[in-house]
Amino acid sequence: MLAARKFLQIAALQTRNFHRMTFPLLNKKEFEVTFVRESGEKIKTKGKVGDSLFDVIVNNDIDIDGFGACEGTLACSTCHLIFKPEDYEKLNEKPTDEELDMLDLAYGLTDTSRLGCQVFLTEKESGMEVKVPAGVNDQRAA
Repeated sequence: MLAARKFLQIAALQTRNFHRMTFPLLNKKEFEVTFVRESGEKIKTKGKVGDSLFDVIVNNDIDIDGFGACEGTLACSTCHLIFKPEDYEKLNEKPTDEELDMLDLAYGLTDTSRLGCQVFLTEKESGMEVKVPAGVNDQRAA
């Protein structure tokens, strides 16, 4: 029964993410988001209201080694991102138990860590900088 429930949760996430990446949200406000690599290199890009940070990275072809290995299905921790405390507090939704379980497996976990596939942009995130950890831990291989 638990396996069937987990399958349905993953299928729902895949469908949601498929529609987010496949059918662009027309006339949605676009704003800047900056990703900061461990080296300090800043990658400035654009995101739209309603996009996940995973979508922003994929849609803008940002090369982050190992990022998003499960394609945003909440089955790994490879889209782990770290927020400044003030930006973390602005996020619309708090992490779910499932996200917290995956975050527990991430390298470099902090109190302001989130999975990029679970953070959806609102205008409050306009201009924020998000740190990309040095390494990823793909739990699908464990």
